[in-house]
Amino acid sequence: MSKTDTDTGRDQEDLGAAGSQLSTAPQEEQTSLPGLGVIGWARWFWRQLTSMRVALLLLLLLSLGAIPGSLIPQTGADPTKVEDFRAAHKTLAPVYDQLGLFHVYSSVWFSAIYILLFVSLIGCIVPRTWQFVGQLRGRPPAAPKRLTRLPAYTTWRTQADPEQVREAALALLKKHRFRAHVAGDAVAAEKGYLRELGNLVFHIALIVLLVAFASGQLYKSEGNVLMVEGDGFSNTLPMYDDFKSGSLFETDDLVPFSFDLKDFKGTYEASGPNRGTPRTYEAKIRYSVGAYGKEKATTVKVNKPLEIDGSKVYLVSHGYAPVVTVRDGKGKVVFHAPVALLPLDGNVSSQGVVKVMDGYRDAKGKKEQLGFQAFFVPTFDAQSGTMLSQFPALLNPLLAVNAYHGDLGVNSGIPQSVYQLDKKHMKAFKDGKGQLLKKLLKPGDTLTLPSGAGSITFEKDIKEWAGFQIVQEPGGGWALGGAVAAILGLAASLFIQRRRVWVRAVRGADGVTVVEMAGLGRSESAKVPQELGDLAGNLYDQAPGAPDPDDDASESPVVPAEGAEK
Repeated sequence: MSKTDTDTGRDQEDLGAAGSQLSTAPQEEQTSLPGLGVIGWARWFWRQLTSMRVALLLLLLLSLGAIPGSLIPQTGADPTKVEDFRAAHKTLAPVYDQLGLFHVYSSVWFSAIYILLFVSLIGCIVPRTWQFVGQLRGRPPAAPKRLTRLPAYTTWRTQADPEQVREAALALLKKHRFRAHVAGDAVAAEKGYLRELGNLVFHIALIVLLVAFASGQLYKSEGNVLMVEGDGFSNTLPMYDDFKSGSLFETDDLVPFSFDLKDFKGTYEASGPNRGTPRTYEAKIRYSVGAYGKEKATTVKVNKPLEIDGSKVYLVSHGYAPVVTVRDGKGKVVFHAPVALLPLDGNVSSQGVVKVMDGYRDAKGKKEQLGFQAFFVPTFDAQSGTMLSQFPALLNPLLAVNAYHGDLGVNSGIPQSVYQLDKKHMKAFKDGKGQLLKKLLKPGDTLTLPSGAGSITFEKDIKEWAGFQIVQEPGGGWALGGAVAAILGLAASLFIQRRRVWVRAVRGADGVTVVEMAGLGRSESAKVPQELGDLAGNLYDQAPGAPDPDDDASESPVVPAEGAEK
């Protein structure tokens, strides 16, 4: 064995309790095979699971497992994209199904990693917390026999009594926020407990994040609804256009509230390179909470949702709903309503369908259904002649329609989109030249159907619609709090150092008091010697040095660099 190894062993043996428990981190034991028996294997497995390396490995696996959840369509988020992916990848899709990649966050393997990480963190935090509480309840350990073996050390002689030096050192250390007490012939002090507290807060915050994420996935709900100005909404399942929720969510968990869309207003850049760019989107609504809540007025803006008892109402989309009137051959109104059209571009060129399902009879009195394909531009440019809007505001609106009659297929029991026209059982109206009947309508214009079949009128009243997303995420607040706590805890564990200081004052053989000061940190750092030097300088002012037996000059405290004289 080398001399260095011998000295290191002696140092550790000499420090004893003084150098122990500077951290609550569990001691990493060398991996060895467990003894025979169930208890031995269980103990070995538990030690491996609660070790730091396994926790980091599980955290890495959880991060890697979330990657396919972001890249591959998920059934919980968009079932339509999943079906499109299956149709486009006949060979790859069955493999993804077997691996659970279309529902990553609810798959067996992802849940297993998640639960193991949760257990690992719990198993790591509980003993560390118990150990930390024990350290807080106890006192800093007494000074080791030989302070010269500590990495930061200084000494001087003084005429002051040892008791006076210890009292001055105790007051000085407490003034600098050390936990200090007199232990025998020395003062023992310790500082930097916030480092370990930050470590524990960081680990606990990770558990809070895991719980918040799990509860958010299990109990969340998210739905979308399109509302035309004047429409109302009640937070019940049938009112949603589409709705998805976590596996443990129940409809009774929906927050009881309702609101009406009174007005929608959008403003846009009128000139310059950003012409047509939205400046503001504002939806003025009136809402009430509960069955008999008082009605209140508010404005919902982009990124400024309405919050009601944990439920948030976001403004997510906007478009136009031209008001159209359809009459039969006798002039009877069979349809009169705003028709929401879906935007196709940034200038809100829109398309949609007008469906007349009931009440219409043709010129011979036969019951039929009508369907109109509609294309709308809020700002039509006559010079270009194209049905592409030049600006998103209503500057020169124009509606293009063509007409069909027959069976819309809505009574077949097969669901269909309100924005698409099923023309399998429909016949197109023809003009005098035998071509598809179509016309460009300005507000107030009418398209007359041939053979006394009726007409469709584009009314001057053009409404706007707003798309709202209603979200309930019960774990959102906990997740935010956990993230903030994790950052603060990590910062404390990185920038705060746990350290100990001892001040020993004993009377020498010549009757002069010998003062020794030493410091020890969890890791080697220039901060410990620097801090010890500042403390020694302050204590030296209260207990100035005495002449050396072989020298008339008094000696001032000197703090050596890293490593003490051996």
